[in-house]
Amino acid sequence: MPVRAGARAEVPVRAVPVPVAPTLRTLPRMPVTAKRILPGVAVPLLAAVVVWDVATRPGGSVLRTLLAWALTVVGCGALWWLRRYPVPVALTALVCNALYFPVAYRDVPLLLIAFVVSLFTVVAAGHLVAAVTLALVTTLGITLVELVSGPDERHVDDTSIFLLAGWFVGVIAVGHAHRTRQAYLREVEQRALAAEREKDVRARQSATEERLRIARELHDVLGHNISLINVQSAAALHRYAKGTATDMAPAMEAIRDSSREALRELRATLGVLRQVDEAAPTAPADVGLGQLGELADRACAAGLEVRTVVDVPEDAPPLPPQVGLAAYRIVQESLTNIVRHAEASAAVVTVRYEREVGVRVRVEDDGKGLPPGERPGGSGLSGMAERARALGGELTAENVPGTDGAADDPGTDDPGTGGADAGDPGTRGAVRGFRVEARLPVHPPTEDTEGTGETGETGETGETGETDGDRGGEAR
Repeated sequence: MPVRAGARAEVPVRAVPVPVAPTLRTLPRMPVTAKRILPGVAVPLLAAVVVWDVATRPGGSVLRTLLAWALTVVGCGALWWLRRYPVPVALTALVCNALYFPVAYRDVPLLLIAFVVSLFTVVAAGHLVAAVTLALVTTLGITLVELVSGPDERHVDDTSIFLLAGWFVGVIAVGHAHRTRQAYLREVEQRALAAEREKDVRARQSATEERLRIARELHDVLGHNISLINVQSAAALHRYAKGTATDMAPAMEAIRDSSREALRELRATLGVLRQVDEAAPTAPADVGLGQLGELADRACAAGLEVRTVVDVPEDAPPLPPQVGLAAYRIVQESLTNIVRHAEASAAVVTVRYEREVGVRVRVEDDGKGLPPGERPGGSGLSGMAERARALGGELTAENVPGTDGAADDPGTDDPGTGGADAGDPGTRGAVRGFRVEARLPVHPPTEDTEGTGETGETGETGETGETDGDRGGEAR
């Protein structure tokens, strides 16, 4: 999802579905040491028990006794694979129980315990239907066998059958509760991980937005004045080379004033950036429309004739500081681009308040514009577009009708209109060159406006022509 400066993407927290695992991974595993010791202890112990049982058996066949113990070993030994194959192991224990009791002389409950343990594991592994089926088959089978058996051949009385059925119900209930709790714990853990990832994403996003904001502020603060210093120093060197050192005073004074202003704004901006307790400070409080005259004077000192038209009615509501700041920075960057790249002799700055639109800022020059097919490069225009979009507005950058080429935004249908009226007093005398126009709403944007605005899709420029087009070519 593309992230634009001035807009924060809300990442919803969603519960991660927990898949039904076919095997148990939540029961405690047997320690490695126990796995090594168990065979060495169990095998001799089992052999001793079998020998004792055969030696002390009541009258009967030794083969039946050995068969009973073989069934016990198979049914209990299958528990070794219980975690991996719970249903087959439970079925094996059930079959061993069914074969054990008819041949055994003693009713040793080892196989029954093995079946109960495997039944619990089947439920905990998520095979509830299989567990219920095994319990029903076992209960019905025991009941039928005991009904057809004679009084002397019965192994389980009626009371024990009901108790056994109750045990099966309890084991299934406990196994299902265990599985539900484990699923809940996994979901809580996954939600915590998702929240942690979301926190990291938001932290990285905030850091990126902060870096972009600081870079934009430093670019706006330093770029304008340093560009003027560069122009004036070049002019001073040219006059010095021609031997007219006496004409260098105006250029040196302009350099002094521009450097002093750059230092002042830099200190003010750094001071604002250090205000960590305030939410997203954007600029010194003394920067706004009231300083447009100073911008024009510095541009005039660089050899550019600047005419400023500010049309704000007296009954207009006070402009929010962020709107005045954005208008000031857009004019500042536009004049910087004109001085550096446009080879223009004159520029017109128009700032007009319109009740239904907000503040409309337009800067036009009579320079060379952009050649056909060339896109503006650098980060100046993109920074202006970001400022406008952050307020829910839009920005266009295009050649004024009458030039050879056009740098119209892809979302602008008519490159010849440019949003200027024929009778606009702020545009008379500037019919060729380059135009930057911004619309800055006075009221803060709503959620819908901030997300989509009226600037078209993010990434591909709507009417800004900057986020994707501010590449290559000479910086404007």
